[in-house]
Amino acid sequence: MSPRLPYPTIKQGDDGWWHAYVTVGTKPNGRADQRHVRRRTKDETVARVDELLAQRRSGAVTKAGRAQTVESWMETYLTDVAPRRCNPATLYDYRSKCRNWIYPHLGRTRLDKLKPEQLDAMYLAMERQGKASSHALKVHRIMTRALEIALRRGLVARNVAKLIDAPSGKSPKMAFLTEVEAMKVLAVTAEVRNAARWSVALALGLRQGEALGLRWAHVDLKTGQMEIPKQLRRRIYEHGCDGTCGKKRGADCPKRSAGGLVLVDPKGKSERTLPIPKPLAAKLRRHRRAQLAEKEAAAEWWQDGDYVFAQNDGRPLDPRQDYQAWVDLLAAAGVKKVRLHDARHTAATLMVAQGVDLQVVKVILGHTDIRTTQGYAKVVDELTREATDRMGTLLMGDDVADGDEDGDEDEG
Repeated sequence: MSPRLPYPTIKQGDDGWWHAYVTVGTKPNGRADQRHVRRRTKDETVARVDELLAQRRSGAVTKAGRAQTVESWMETYLTDVAPRRCNPATLYDYRSKCRNWIYPHLGRTRLDKLKPEQLDAMYLAMERQGKASSHALKVHRIMTRALEIALRRGLVARNVAKLIDAPSGKSPKMAFLTEVEAMKVLAVTAEVRNAARWSVALALGLRQGEALGLRWAHVDLKTGQMEIPKQLRRRIYEHGCDGTCGKKRGADCPKRSAGGLVLVDPKGKSERTLPIPKPLAAKLRRHRRAQLAEKEAAAEWWQDGDYVFAQNDGRPLDPRQDYQAWVDLLAAAGVKKVRLHDARHTAATLMVAQGVDLQVVKVILGHTDIRTTQGYAKVVDELTREATDRMGTLLMGDDVADGDEDGDEDEG
């Protein structure tokens, strides 16, 4: 057991400030790691000395030097750390949440002085401004990860994001098309280009990026299998000038980084091989013949990226145009407006309703956790209950026999 060090001497200097020297450990060169504490009052000096001693006892002493602010550390995290784990679109989302919420509320706070209550206050402000709890949860996850890296690097003594309850993150009620509505949508696709795009969405539940990134090299119509190794995403243009050009948007920077549509790895562990239903295989064959005819007509203007769903010159479909095509289809079919991602929910719900095993649905959708897939089963159960209740009301009215509400009636 190491000997207990005496409490540091605290005294007022000729400059009027209070001073103390605290040994917090040993430097890599073997010398004592001694910190100089200098404060206006004796109480402030004592508080800082006690803080350093507590860090020494816990083995989590922050690094020496001028402490970073929350904003300066988040910029370091987003520039040097997060890109190794996140795709460009995710980083863009992180930066947006930092600019809109983290920097205005916490940016000027010293990183090592950040308190749990400040995070609580930020999430409360988000709630009062009408932001969904799921939005606040995303901000919380960004902060938690960034502070965890700061803790590992000795920049903070604790991860304050782990000291509070995370926002609830309740998701809005799942939306999807009914079987009848899905059939109406597919009926009107006969009049549009890339009709098979929507059959793939509603039959297999591919994410938008997965469908747009699909290439013929990964579609085997003979064996009836399809690989999902990549997804098409929009890479956001970023500043290449270290912020010196004066432009707000990275896309306007004269030295902007490469951007545009790129193929990236699928979300999570979603790289997978799927069976192609025979009716869908037939539609893909017709789609392939139509695309080859377009290629022949385009001649030297054709840009061959091998995309299954492409523009009429072979270039990949733009996600924004693809979304607008979905909106137009819903309007033409006369069904309710739902998000394009809800086509994925529709495919999952219909599979579960038809009795497809949840493990199979999990594989088809590329879920990493079966609990996500089980959410669709709960929706189907609710729909079944609603349907039987409606039938009961239709056939028997609203009357409830005496005693039925509280349990079985006595028989004797």
